Amino acid sequence: MRIAATLPAKGRDLRLDLFRGLANWGIFLDHIPNNVANWITTRNYGFSDAADLFIFISGYTVAFVFARTMIERGFIVGASRLIKRVWQIYVAHVFLFVFYLAEIGYLAQKYGKASFADEFNIRGFLSNPAQTLFEGLILRFKPVNMDVLPLYIVLMGIFPPVLWVMLRKPNLTLLISALLYVLARQFGWNLPAYPTGVWYFNPFAWQFLFVFGAWFALGGAGSSMRLIRSKSLLVLGAGYLLFALIITMAARYPGLRDLIPANAYGFFIPNDKTNLAPYRLIHFVVFAFLVVRLLPRDWAGLEWPLFQPAIKCGQQSLEVFCVGIYLSFIAHFVLVEVSGAIWMQLLVSVAGIAAMTAVAYYRSWSKNLDKVSRTVPATSSSVAG
Repeated sequence: MRIAATLPAKGRDLRLDLFRGLANWGIFLDHIPNNVANWITTRNYGFSDAADLFIFISGYTVAFVFARTMIERGFIVGASRLIKRVWQIYVAHVFLFVFYLAEIGYLAQKYGKASFADEFNIRGFLSNPAQTLFEGLILRFKPVNMDVLPLYIVLMGIFPPVLWVMLRKPNLTLLISALLYVLARQFGWNLPAYPTGVWYFNPFAWQFLFVFGAWFALGGAGSSMRLIRSKSLLVLGAGYLLFALIITMAARYPGLRDLIPANAYGFFIPNDKTNLAPYRLIHFVVFAFLVVRLLPRDWAGLEWPLFQPAIKCGQQSLEVFCVGIYLSFIAHFVLVEVSGAIWMQLLVSVAGIAAMTAVAYYRSWSKNLDKVSRTVPATSSSVAG
């Protein structure tokens, strides 16, 4: 069966790095309750938020990185490389899981804050650590704010055969993914969580956004360009984004909510994040299409120093994400135990983003140093010969 997908151009797309970095910052800020700084994140101004952006870019990047390997070296090699990356993400998740539990449990007990155990869903760990750790290792137990990586691991783990089919039948693959999304929402399919309930990010629903990102990378963007560049989409898309802004703001301002019919307001609020509500999905797709239209890949501004910290965080996304989750609880703890003043909210937010950025620059420097070190022996041998 011939390859029908269109591989993206070689080289980094800095737009992906930029928005993935911003998504990591947004996730960090959104995980700090009662924080004035998280008013700058996208969740306050529309139906979708940083999590949608993170999953879409993850699907795009996975297809971008591994599709060429699968084509040139075969399914087995491409799948093994992909599974190796899944293992790396799983190991990072386990380390974060253990440190996060220890962080919350220690501070909750030391400072007599039993409410933290319930607020962050670790009460079961304190009463039954062995069973809870086991459930965490098989991804059934997740403390609050640790839902994204398990979703990412599952979506990556099942992606090798999906990518194989998508390379040959991209539109059919997207259609099947859409059908699974509809059926999951219709019949309430989800995975069980421990000790009760289901996954906060329903993988049967969120897989569509991941697959859509991959489809977009493998020719979907090109085939959609006529629609993306149409004036009608620009007008309708802008109108929909404005509508989403009004509905979202109405949830925070009763005066605005009173101006909206109750049935219309109730359809959108509360925002169904668990099952990736259709209006949420449409909001993100419109946003993505408008970004592609208004921000070309070769835009010179992507090289501006202003954007480099976010781009660097996007390039070292896994490490930055894990650090952000860990720091978000520390920031919350400081606001609860030290001071909840606005100046402290701004301080912990800026300090957290600065720390995440420092980690990104360190990891970039460290990886480059490793590459240089690996080339030195070969160079020395060549000179000696």
